[in-house]
Amino acid sequence: MAPVTRSHLSVLRGFVALAAAVLYFSGAAAEARLLLTLDDFGAVGDGVANDTQAFLDAWTAACGSQEQAVLAVPAAKAYRIWPLQLTGPCKKKLKLLIAGTIVAPASPDEWAGRGWMKWLYIYGVDNLSVSGGGTIDGAGQEWWARSCKRKKTQPCNTVSPPRAVHFEECRGVSVQGVTLQNGQHFHLSFTRCTDVKANFLRVVAPADSPNTDGIHLNDTSRVEIMDNLISVGDDCVSMVGNCSDIRVSDISCGPGHGISIGSLGKNRTTDRVENVRVETCLLTNTTNGVRIKSW
Repeated sequence: MAPVTRSHLSVLRGFVALAAAVLYFSGAAAEARLLLTLDDFGAVGDGVANDTQAFLDAWTAACGSQEQAVLAVPAAKAYRIWPLQLTGPCKKKLKLLIAGTIVAPASPDEWAGRGWMKWLYIYGVDNLSVSGGGTIDGAGQEWWARSCKRKKTQPCNTVSPPRAVHFEECRGVSVQGVTLQNGQHFHLSFTRCTDVKANFLRVVAPADSPNTDGIHLNDTSRVEIMDNLISVGDDCVSMVGNCSDIRVSDISCGPGHGISIGSLGKNRTTDRVENVRVETCLLTNTTNGVRIKSW
């Protein structure tokens, strides 16, 4: 048998590398993804121009794609988005990669004639992943200034401001690794959703910003809220109305109002919240710890 020489080993290494590359690209082909950015659809990203239609057009293309799509908000740019509804169902799993900043209009007057209760509203979308290390900025300062909770003279605003990012009727949602700041009202909320992950988030607003809950759940089940830093003007985490199988773990909370279940039972209604586990949380400068509120 001929001895194995260095040239043989070099050829062998090259063959192994080629085989690995073939396997890699074969796998990539089997999991083909479509990459879209807001800029592809005419977004400006200067923090001033209205990029709402570009976002909606990009979403429509990504959601309707026959391939798994990644919709990217590019880094180092700010996209000013007016109230927006992103609807499903989508044809494939979809990833929203927020590397830059999404910012709301500063004035509540911009909501005239629009959905008053919503800013970024996601409805009926399954298997959506949101990540990317970027920022979602609700620009809520003027909303807080007009609130009757802060403004003690008339006229003041008694209407509930819009929720910053609100998911409704969604399944398999993951929101991870982004910053949510200065929400007009709740920063991140879920209504009638299942199988939710809200992890590795930074949620921040001034301690005196009214009703700026960090993460809010309503009629939602199988939820994991872990490894988050939440510093807001209301509850760090709150849940109402028929929530179940909730795990809250490794949260740094404060300032804020703590972690709350309720309020429950308003107008003699029956609400059921069960199987809630809160563990390994650090609460600092909060008005409460973990509490249950009822009418």
